[in-house]
Amino acid sequence: MGDYQHHWKDGTPVHLPLGKIVCVGRNYAEHARELNNPVPEEPLLFIKPATAAVHITRPLDAPKNQGEVHFETELAILIGRPLANASASEAESAILGYGLALDLTLREVQNRLKQHGHPWERAKAFDGACPLSPFVAADTLPPGNIHFTLDIDGQRRQTGDTRDMLNPVAPLIAHMSSHFSLVPGDVVLTGTPKGVGPLIPGQTLSLELSDVLFVETRVV
Repeated sequence: MGDYQHHWKDGTPVHLPLGKIVCVGRNYAEHARELNNPVPEEPLLFIKPATAAVHITRPLDAPKNQGEVHFETELAILIGRPLANASASEAESAILGYGLALDLTLREVQNRLKQHGHPWERAKAFDGACPLSPFVAADTLPPGNIHFTLDIDGQRRQTGDTRDMLNPVAPLIAHMSSHFSLVPGDVVLTGTPKGVGPLIPGQTLSLELSDVLFVETRVV
């Protein structure tokens, strides 16, 4: 842990430090329903620290003896300009790049925390909890029509599209910036679609972003 560095698709480093990873829960209604969670009336925000980030192409080594570790595939957004109390248009102009992430979750730990009304960080913010792909430049994709998929061992498990988000990309980032100042190098995760499940040793995960980015990783 600790050696993560943002990269572009071609392998060139992004010369920005990773700060924090700001996430939203239940941004797809069908995912909320599959876990028997209510759909929130406003974005449900939480943060992963920089120590959670690892390169997605490295083997996934999940925590041991803490129950099932679930995958949650998400669109990741690299922030390129400072944002605080931003408008949606300002938020969109601050997007430097798009990538993919796995929001790894200790599901049994999370369920216990939720039962007691406690924060989720122990289930979501552990070392390695945020495998990140390289990024593609923001002008490569239209923010309102981005598609991504996850296949495990050749079978489609998750399909996400920004058009299905309860909180679209730019308004979501703007909302986040009203609670946490965002700085260049921060990453925003935008929620996961339905189809989450446990990681099992030996699985191969293949992720695709709108026909412009393909990454693969394996569970050890």
